[in-house]
Amino acid sequence: MFRSPAVASISVLRRTLLPLSAQSSPFISKVNAFVNFSQLASFKPPPIKNEPTLEFSKGSLEWDYLKEGILQLTDNGPIDVPLVIGGQKIYDREVVPQVNPSNKKQVLANARQATKDDVQNAITAAKDAKNKWMSMPLHERSAVFLKAADLISTKYRYKMLAATMLGQGKNVFQAEIDAVAELIDFFKFNVTYASELYSQQPLESAPGVWNRAEYRPLEGFVYAVTPFNFTAIAANLIGAPALMGNTVVWKPSASAILSNYVLLEVLEEAGIPAGVINFVPGEPRLVTDEVLDDPCFSALHFTGSTNVFKSLYSKISSNVNKDIYREFPRLVGETGGKNFHIIHPSANIEHAALSTLRGSFEYQGQKCSATSRVFVPESKWEQFKAILSDNMNQIQQTNISSSSGFHGFVGPVIHQQSYDKLSKVIEDAETDPELEIVSGGKHSDSVGFFVQPTLLRTSNADHEYLKTEFFGPIVTAYVYSDAEFSTILHKIDTSTQYGLTGSIFACDRSAIVEAEETLRYAAGNFYINDKSTGAVVGQQWFGGARMSGTNDKAGSANILSRFVSIRNIKENFYELKDYKYPSNFD
Repeated sequence: MFRSPAVASISVLRRTLLPLSAQSSPFISKVNAFVNFSQLASFKPPPIKNEPTLEFSKGSLEWDYLKEGILQLTDNGPIDVPLVIGGQKIYDREVVPQVNPSNKKQVLANARQATKDDVQNAITAAKDAKNKWMSMPLHERSAVFLKAADLISTKYRYKMLAATMLGQGKNVFQAEIDAVAELIDFFKFNVTYASELYSQQPLESAPGVWNRAEYRPLEGFVYAVTPFNFTAIAANLIGAPALMGNTVVWKPSASAILSNYVLLEVLEEAGIPAGVINFVPGEPRLVTDEVLDDPCFSALHFTGSTNVFKSLYSKISSNVNKDIYREFPRLVGETGGKNFHIIHPSANIEHAALSTLRGSFEYQGQKCSATSRVFVPESKWEQFKAILSDNMNQIQQTNISSSSGFHGFVGPVIHQQSYDKLSKVIEDAETDPELEIVSGGKHSDSVGFFVQPTLLRTSNADHEYLKTEFFGPIVTAYVYSDAEFSTILHKIDTSTQYGLTGSIFACDRSAIVEAEETLRYAAGNFYINDKSTGAVVGQQWFGGARMSGTNDKAGSANILSRFVSIRNIKENFYELKDYKYPSNFD
């Protein structure tokens, strides 16, 4: 980092000219006030690698620690979750409960609901905290997130796992890769990416000129709208803009309140200053309308449904036209998907079938990247169907309401609305002449919101079930004539509005190349002989285009650039003696 002669001389003055007794003199106090000594070094983040995941193998001590974490969150009844605005916890508001989707009678948390005044106070708190937070050097802000990552890896690991399993219906493996590994990776990798971004400077300066770039945070505040399905996504939606010096108004999902509040506790213990992140659970429309009508709204960081993002996009665009905002707000969104597996006749069918099972039914298909349509060649259908169905019939259910239910592969869907939607999809399939239920199809909400993993087959390549996102454990297969591979690729590319994830399974390299070319814009994350889910921070940057989002690639440096506004500075050291250029001669 550049060090000015003035700063250097003051440092020498302190070390050599003054006796130790004078170090606390009024003069030195004035020197300290004048110089920001935290800027006297250029810091390099610690080395990073992806956080390892625990296996929770049979008989391991991890299970005992996990059970303790669950008891910690359930033994004393529901957790009281306040609003947190400007560092102040507010409890005297209306309550909305979060229930355990495995056991709908068990209330896990009572979340206070923000009023319009609360949202306005959160906006004010974000504004008030902004100057001090953005003035902190990057390494100081980074330290907060590195410490938070360390706390989650150690002290809070099992509490975070338990909160995510209980509240969001995940089995331990899905919770481990989400609420621990991916969350830690987001915080650590973002620190390195931010340091690299700050170091990107103009490549050339003319003689007598110093060109440099300043990565300012956005001028206003950021609104983060986070989903239920990944605790790590919530962490990144608030953490990425905050790391870059922004302050945040955070509306968490009502179905992830428990884990999101634990995350906030971690950040508070890690030293996040009051007002940098303001936690405002509440009725979505009420919170959003207040936020989007504020002139200092600068960015939306969103993960959720395509239709909700469209509505927010529309309202923001309307407000731009009304000159409400001081600047054009940044819109960063990751939305829906109708993700595909295309199986070529040359594929390893067992591998393709088992990958489809994982891609479709891990976390009950409630991943934006989940496989929900699969195209199988006629010559391989019977083999594919047999392998997939046989393994589906062996799937065990996870029920996080007793320790005996911890080890299953699938769990409940998130809430009653989701259950009602998915059960209707299955019931409609039973009477649709173009659909056949090949495997699964059972569902019950007597205890929790359980929908059995279900494989449907359609005889219509244009059926609505191959186009509509269900966000649950339902996958629809279409069997194509082997000779129609190229036609089916075109159908995959054009039949939906989405472009999130997809996979080709083939051994024939020419088929892989054809799929890569034809499906270039059909998936922002494209997989070859692997399932359509499971992007890892720093390895597979994640995001899709079309109506799947703005494709800003979470897990990479790209997304951080969306939360800074660059100022270029040109400093000239030469003084003019004449206004004329050499070409201006008589």
